[in-house]
Amino acid sequence: MDRQRGPVKTTRGYDATGRQARAQAQRDRIIAIAERRFLVDGYATTTIQSIADEAGVSVDTIYKAFTGKPGLIRAIRDRALLGQGPVPAERRSDRLHEEQLDGPAIVRAWGALTTEIAPRVAPILLLVRDASVHDADPVSLLAELDSQRLERMTANATQLARSGHLRKGLAIDAAADILWIYSSPELYELTVVRQRWTLERYATFITDAMISALF
Repeated sequence: MDRQRGPVKTTRGYDATGRQARAQAQRDRIIAIAERRFLVDGYATTTIQSIADEAGVSVDTIYKAFTGKPGLIRAIRDRALLGQGPVPAERRSDRLHEEQLDGPAIVRAWGALTTEIAPRVAPILLLVRDASVHDADPVSLLAELDSQRLERMTANATQLARSGHLRKGLAIDAAADILWIYSSPELYELTVVRQRWTLERYATFITDAMISALF
């Protein structure tokens, strides 16, 4: 006679998705707190301990995730470059070349993206620039961020050249410099922050200048 079998025990599946979501939410919270503290209190004055205390995590948690203040700045910059909406701004920018637009149309679309990106990323880049005057730590970080922006602008210039949009005689590195200069946080500071230009006026200015210089 068979014995009556009891209920079969099952192993609860590991909730990897939930754990990742909680980890991402914690990371986003740390980045938001760090950005606010940096912009209000300054780079040098803001401490990892103060960020950790407000976020309700340990200092070790922040160091493991970001390695320190430079890593937090990179994370803030990267989040700012995503822009608004579900599709990252850089991906939307790359798609412009696939749409077979002419050069000026691509640059005008970049100008529209600038009104979305510049208010997010320029303040943190300017913060690092100002901190580098008095602190050796942000100097290499500033050089890194500038170099990465130039690399991105070189990729944009290369795409314009491959599509035959650049004016005759304009080298890719020269076009990259033009894009790099007009996307600089310093130009945003001069126009929007100091002269109180609207974002629309700022975008029109840099768009017209880039079109004149590139095509």
